[in-house]
Amino acid sequence: MYEPIRSKSVHSTMAGSTTDFPHRSRDEELDIQLAGHLAALLAVTDELRALAPDTGLETAADRLAEQVTRLRGGRAPVRLQVAATRAEPRPAALHRRGHTLAARALVVAASRADTAVAILTAERMDAHSAALEPRELAAG
Repeated sequence: MYEPIRSKSVHSTMAGSTTDFPHRSRDEELDIQLAGHLAALLAVTDELRALAPDTGLETAADRLAEQVTRLRGGRAPVRLQVAATRAEPRPAALHRRGHTLAARALVVAASRADTAVAILTAERMDAHSAALEPRELAAG
């Protein structure tokens, strides 16, 4: 029914040797993805800290920065410097975003069996959920 391919693939002939460009392993790709999720979660945490300084948020931000540094091979993340006076504080939106980012990071951490990050992200999900509960119950 189908005629077999008689020539080499265009992709294999154009690429030539596969050593022309660096390849990353699955673990390296997951590390990059997880570091990105954690860095985004750190940015949200820093913004929440600027709105309402809290020692719990301070500790969480330091732990997140430590994990991002570890995953990036010692390169520390850029920390967000947000002015404490904002025209329109939006902590509920930030908590929802933080919860979503923590959930994404938890999935990747579970995939790569990184227990420390999995515990940290689960704690952050709980903290963001707890921060949202009173507001959403009052609104409903």
